[in-house]
Amino acid sequence: MGSKIVYYGIILPISYLPYFLLYALSDFVFVVMYYIVGYRKKVVFQNIKNSFPEKTKIEHKQIMRKFYRHLCDLILESVKGFSISEKQIRKRMTVKNPEVVDKYFEQGKDIIFVGGHFNNWEMLALGIGLISKHIPVAIYKPLNNKFFNQKVLNSRQKYGLIMRPMKQTKTCFNEKLDKPKTIIFGADQRPGNPKKAFWMEFLNQDTPVSFGVEKFGKEYNLPIVFGAIRKIKRGHYDFEYTLLFEEPAKTEYGEITKAHTLTLEKDIQENPQYWLWSHKRWKHKRPDSLK
Repeated sequence: MGSKIVYYGIILPISYLPYFLLYALSDFVFVVMYYIVGYRKKVVFQNIKNSFPEKTKIEHKQIMRKFYRHLCDLILESVKGFSISEKQIRKRMTVKNPEVVDKYFEQGKDIIFVGGHFNNWEMLALGIGLISKHIPVAIYKPLNNKFFNQKVLNSRQKYGLIMRPMKQTKTCFNEKLDKPKTIIFGADQRPGNPKKAFWMEFLNQDTPVSFGVEKFGKEYNLPIVFGAIRKIKRGHYDFEYTLLFEEPAKTEYGEITKAHTLTLEKDIQENPQYWLWSHKRWKHKRPDSLK
């Protein structure tokens, strides 16, 4: 009952706000989150400090403040996603170079898409079914709250995206759809089991990286593309593909994982305020067996 009250009494009404009121609310939430509540500020600051040891404390704090401003916009824009129209999605999420993947569609080939929690990935999830010829299939971790999990699924899938839980990843690759598909992975998900992760340096820290993209890329030998989201202005984003590997089966061990992780790293280094610093990415340490 409590989940329904929050959704129908708070989240849904906010999602119908016009954008000028939505961003006014975001500005207010920023003041509360940053100055009053201090939501995960210690985690955020430490992550930024460790990732950019060459920067000064003042610079670390500047990045942190910009991050919280973006985070508040991201939260409110994600809420807006529950009621956003197709017209607004097309206006606010554009693709720069669709030809990179369209050629594989014409060849009848599935592809693997990998990206990070950078800029507004929620708007991309809503819009990718509208800007891609391939059928987008996203691998996700279900929420514990069944009510909200279903509401999020309904929202993300309304414009063409298909969501599949992680336990069905293998099934996704074998599944035959009406058209070629894009199977979507998050590059910066924290692996549940550090012993099964690929360990490498990322943002100046020893980091566990999920190995799924490389594992399935090599097994099925599908082209792997990286997707970068650029923020044009408040609420408007541009999306760009980069082909990483056309024939993953020919790569060396770790080559694919390093490539997509370092591609994300470059985007973060250029615009650090747009990455999700509030998660505990470096909670685990490399197991002795992998040293």
